[in-house]
Amino acid sequence: MTKSVIYLLFSFLFLLISCREIPSYTAQKTAYSTGDMIAAAHPLAVQAGHAIFEKGGNAIDAAIAVQFALAVVCPRAGNLGGGGFLVLRTPEGQIDALDYREKAPLASSRNMYLDSLGEVIQDASLYGHLAVGVPGTVRGLYEAHRKYGRLNDFGDLLGPAIHLAKKGFRITEVEAERLNKFQSDFLKYNTSPNPFAVEKTWKTGDLLVQPELAATLERIRDDGPDGFYQGETARLLLEEMERGGGIITQADLDQYNAVWRAPLVGPYKNYRIISMPPPSSGSVALLQMLHILEHYHLKPNDPASLHVMIEAMRRAYADRAYYLGDPDFFDVPVDSLLNEAYLAQRMADFSPDSASSSAQTQRGEFSVKLEHFETTHTSVVDAEGMAVGITTTLNSNYGSKVVVGGAGFFLNNQMDDFSIKPGVPNQFGLVGGEANAIEPGKRMLSSMTPTIVEKDGQLYMVLGSPGGSTIITSILQVILNVVEYDMDLPAAVAAPRIHHQWLPDEVWLEEVEISPALKAALQAKGHTLVEKKSIGRVKAIQILPDGRRCGAGDPRNPDDDAG
Repeated sequence: MTKSVIYLLFSFLFLLISCREIPSYTAQKTAYSTGDMIAAAHPLAVQAGHAIFEKGGNAIDAAIAVQFALAVVCPRAGNLGGGGFLVLRTPEGQIDALDYREKAPLASSRNMYLDSLGEVIQDASLYGHLAVGVPGTVRGLYEAHRKYGRLNDFGDLLGPAIHLAKKGFRITEVEAERLNKFQSDFLKYNTSPNPFAVEKTWKTGDLLVQPELAATLERIRDDGPDGFYQGETARLLLEEMERGGGIITQADLDQYNAVWRAPLVGPYKNYRIISMPPPSSGSVALLQMLHILEHYHLKPNDPASLHVMIEAMRRAYADRAYYLGDPDFFDVPVDSLLNEAYLAQRMADFSPDSASSSAQTQRGEFSVKLEHFETTHTSVVDAEGMAVGITTTLNSNYGSKVVVGGAGFFLNNQMDDFSIKPGVPNQFGLVGGEANAIEPGKRMLSSMTPTIVEKDGQLYMVLGSPGGSTIITSILQVILNVVEYDMDLPAAVAAPRIHHQWLPDEVWLEEVEISPALKAALQAKGHTLVEKKSIGRVKAIQILPDGRRCGAGDPRNPDDDAG
């Protein structure tokens, strides 16, 4: 298998690390290869994927190894107790999408987070055991391997993760800061001892060892999904639910299923966009915005171009709030939402000189918690040309903050992604209605948008991002940076971003590199600007004209890695 010089050095580094008791690492934001390429949220997870490539695995095998490793080295987002979406393209051009989003427990109800007066109970859908949806990660990764994996033994894919959990790894400054930031929550919501619910000040270079998580991974290695949804791990999970007043039962675990769905596909000029269908809202909104913007001449750092982008975002997110949900429970009108005549009508009141208003729906007074990069994305392309994009999440940083006692993994707080009350925003400021109301067994709406791009019928790009509501607009802007503005991939990922999500009626823009003149021009059109530290953290791979793969991690995250 051909490798670039960078990857040969990277592989040598991994061999050195494998001989050590305690893994260490150095992240690189950009890498080039004529063979296999991985862009993920942590260097040790990238190394785990390449270890599987060395065993003869394909892109699916490597991506699964990366996901299990992220459950160890990136516990705020990588997970066993969450869920996600996967989009893939085979070397022959076949496409597929796997939905392993969490489900509402069978004992859930639409008003479960409201008090006797019908008001939202503060934080009930965000913290603790009642916030947890039925996890889908283990079932989903197993199904992906069963259908598309090359290595015969699913258990082999967990080897690097088990090693990392048993031996431990040295945490970075960013990881130490996060563990310290959420320590009081870990202590509050956990009654069983675990490596996180401890009174200590974490420091850069501290060793994080997770023996209970290692044992859980070993059960999955030996028994596949039954090692999670049945037996000892299931017993520990259900005991945790009972301790904290959660409502997940063995029936929920027995009935959980991952679903293969047809990807949502749409054109943009001579490109073909392949993305995750509902219950992801990302593909519909992304294609709506691209179809709208295709009719305008866009230029980089141009007030007029940013203005029309903002107005396209506003309209796509307004539709998201009302029309999108779990297609197994709600008839999502995808064809109508992507109809050219409908989109033209949506832009009929667009003015190049002034901002529209989102005031047709009252917005409440709330603050948007943007600084939650609790989702993680992995892009993988193998030497044969199979491409995989996986976005997975616990929702908030460390999810519900609950670690399953004796099993060592965090549980999600995905129930907050439902519309717990019509018109009431979730933690990301997104509102919704009947399409996304809580129902037993239903999958909550998501903004995760793993995406593959073809150019002239050939694989061109794989990308995705964390960032809650900003995921979709982050993907949009990286695509436009490459295909419209001719940026190379690292520059396209690093370029400053904007965001509008209909409600609140604000334009979010990153603090750095946005010129005062550009801000003034947008304000003159009537836009309300709100500065944010960062928007999205994209992981992407591009196929260059000479056949090489360029992998780019996001400089907004010091731990992102490509190789």
